Amino acid sequence: MSQTATPDIDIDRSVGDFHYDTSYEFDAGVGLSSKTVDYICDVKGDPQWIRDFRQKALKIFESKPMPTHWATEDLENIIFKNIRYYLSKGQVPKRTWEEVPEDVKRTFERLGIPEAERKFLSGVEAQFDSEAAYSNIKAIVAEQGVIFVGSTEGLHKHPEIFKKWFGKVIPTTDNKFSALNSAVFSGGSFIYIPPGVKVKHPLQAYFRINAQNFGQFERTLIIADEGAEVTYMEGCTAPKFETATLHSAVVELVALKGAKIQYITVQNWSSNVFNLVTKRGLAMEDAEIKWIDCNIGSRLTMKYPGVILKGRKARGEVISIAMANSGQHQDTGAKMYHLADDTTSNIVAKSIGIGSGRSTYRGMVHIPKHLKGCKNNTECDALLINTNSRTDTYPAIQVRGNKNSVQHEASVSKVSADQIFYMQQRGMTEAQAMSLSVNGFVNDLVRQFPLEYSVELKRLIDMEMEGSVG
Repeated sequence: MSQTATPDIDIDRSVGDFHYDTSYEFDAGVGLSSKTVDYICDVKGDPQWIRDFRQKALKIFESKPMPTHWATEDLENIIFKNIRYYLSKGQVPKRTWEEVPEDVKRTFERLGIPEAERKFLSGVEAQFDSEAAYSNIKAIVAEQGVIFVGSTEGLHKHPEIFKKWFGKVIPTTDNKFSALNSAVFSGGSFIYIPPGVKVKHPLQAYFRINAQNFGQFERTLIIADEGAEVTYMEGCTAPKFETATLHSAVVELVALKGAKIQYITVQNWSSNVFNLVTKRGLAMEDAEIKWIDCNIGSRLTMKYPGVILKGRKARGEVISIAMANSGQHQDTGAKMYHLADDTTSNIVAKSIGIGSGRSTYRGMVHIPKHLKGCKNNTECDALLINTNSRTDTYPAIQVRGNKNSVQHEASVSKVSADQIFYMQQRGMTEAQAMSLSVNGFVNDLVRQFPLEYSVELKRLIDMEMEGSVG
């Protein structure tokens, strides 16, 4: 391929890059202290055990240093004292679109949420800054005993289920940002699927950051009881501001014996967002947890969905796509902890570097010596659009003993100049040809997305390529 660098791509973020002025009923102000935590507790009416949990987490956050093995040159730009940790128009979500405040409703209607709910969802939750503005589950699903509410409603109305698993898959001490989330978490979903119930259509949450200098800290807990099945999808957007915005979520999944959870994320954050997320699932005997993760946008994303394979014949899978444009770093990957015999894990990661964008795969597979019959497959493929794009791969695979099998492969390639030239001769513009090449690179993974999300992902990739050349 020619060594002439193609121009950087001008990203069109018209879908999510809009902002409506809004007034907030609850505002914790700027900065973080024990008073900030108390304010959040008071507004949300937290029980004492949650207040204690939050205050302890704050101390852990303050005591932990910033991670040194991450992209420290980017993390240094997060000024915690300048962030607003809680903003809400009201802490109780509405059950019909008509009740949602007009400015919030305009936002979600522009993003197509009501239409998606009507067409193919079993339930939807739409979060605006710190709290869910709308939450609804279809009656036929609720009649099966399925619970789909916000995290606050979950801990208040279903404490016997919530408290049993909350903070058990991802402890507060896991990392600095999981501790921060534990101190100030607000919003997110609580889902419980009763034994044997298979939810036919996906449940969806949509997270929208509307305010400047804001931190969004949703907390999601999904429990699939024995033999249950559920697919959960989340979408994320924010308008582009000049100031940094922090998104630091914690997601815990629990799949009990024979259960299946599929968790799908398509994020399209603006380029001022620091997206630092901790996601992990616990799979019991013969259970399956599958993460499908698409990361487009943000200034820095650090996300490594993981599965703890605790029960015999448990299965874990992470399928990820990351696209990094100029000024962006997608540091993504997966973690698999094999803790029982005959467990299986699969990691497939594809990254695309555009302009001076940087993509990093960071993975971890752990199989202890005493186990047998464990299998892991890891594949990491990178596509570089420009000569000044960068990609790095850091696989850490720890396998003890000789009764397990592991395989790993990685590749780096460039868009073929001959291929682009050939497509142009067939009437395509160079940008269209680039887009087709990128979609071809990720097509085998996109096929695993539900139809509605695969169409959305292709559209987002096309947007990334618009105006790239010429």
